[in-house]
Amino acid sequence: MIYKRIRDLREDKDFTQREMGIILSCSQRVYSNYERGDLDIPTEILIKLADFHDVSVDYILERTDNRLTNK
Repeated sequence: MIYKRIRDLREDKDFTQREMGIILSCSQRVYSNYERGDLDIPTEILIKLADFHDVSVDYILERTDNRLTNK
């Protein structure tokens, strides 16, 4: 699975992959692998991404087009 939405969300905020790696406590290479779908995103990282971008996990996984979270 390619995680296109995490790339789009990152670019919307003008963040680099390196900056996202720092935020998520991983390397730029690992983050890049997440975006390309070469690595599945661990649940803990997926939740951090959703919280950081203020979107639902389902939005990131393209299970919905609704960006709202259920907080």
